[in-house]
Amino acid sequence: MDGSIRLTDQERKTLLEIVRGAHQVRRALALLLLDAGRPWSLITAVLFCSSATLARWKDWYEADGLEGVLTERRGRYGWSQWFHAKVVRWALELTPQDFGFVRSRWTCALLALVLWRYTGLRVSRETVRRWLHRAQLVWRRPRPVLGPVDPQRAEKLARIRQLLKHLPANEAVLFQDEVDVNSNPKIGAMWMRRGQQATVTTPGTNEKAYVAGSLNWSTGTLIATVGAQRNRWLFLQHLGEVCYRLRRYRVIHVICDNAQFHKCPDVERWLAAHPRLRLHFLPTYAPETNPIERVWWHLHETLTRNHRCHSLDELLDQVLDWLDERTPHTIETSVYITARAA
Repeated sequence: MDGSIRLTDQERKTLLEIVRGAHQVRRALALLLLDAGRPWSLITAVLFCSSATLARWKDWYEADGLEGVLTERRGRYGWSQWFHAKVVRWALELTPQDFGFVRSRWTCALLALVLWRYTGLRVSRETVRRWLHRAQLVWRRPRPVLGPVDPQRAEKLARIRQLLKHLPANEAVLFQDEVDVNSNPKIGAMWMRRGQQATVTTPGTNEKAYVAGSLNWSTGTLIATVGAQRNRWLFLQHLGEVCYRLRRYRVIHVICDNAQFHKCPDVERWLAAHPRLRLHFLPTYAPETNPIERVWWHLHETLTRNHRCHSLDELLDQVLDWLDERTPHTIETSVYITARAA
């Protein structure tokens, strides 16, 4: 007489859900059968589990005893959420070097390895990737920020804000900075066919030029001077052009960063001979306090990334045309009072 039965697919699914839902019972039976020396193939067949699951339960017992296997947090959802939270915390708050690895960044495979070493839980790197995505983590380049802070930051910004707030009509304030322009294009995202990486031709030998610019706080106009090097001579040439272009103003305030060539003796002698122009210095380590930095960012995003110019002169012509076409520039900053640019 045949003692077997034939279940429908739905009946088999329902019974498996009941069996697999009895977490503590299955784990208790697994430990009893392991203690009795039963073959793993028999245990996995009886409990409807994989050998990897059985190995995980065995590792939990060897690490934490019965509590490690039967505790509620190891339930169908509890243990997953607990390990999930641990992996997310490692990815956000710690580095591989905290665990003895000579690496600076986490990978999914490395997180899976650390999880196995410290908890005994074996998961694949794709499982770790799903956990990170579930926690709204994404793989992208971070934004660099300067670590040091100017101890006089508050005082310097307060003086600049007062200058902007009480600026007389016959005086002008300009935010000054230099930007480098390279024949070797900066690389940025672009549209391309899936599975086919687009190419950007580089000249091989990089040529550089520098643009010194001053952004008028009141009007949004920008004065630009091109030079071969970023040094005091470019700075002095630019200041001379600023004085000429803004000759109708009684006083011109130029706010710049703390580059050494902005403070050198040659610049001090030039300023003594041109009392109309007065320099003010931004806090150190604080590029976000200079609104012209946003102009340079738009310049790179719009023009210099992935450019296809055949020479540096061609690229410089395009840069100067772009700066002229964008005038007046929108002054983008949340550091100072509302800008009055047109």
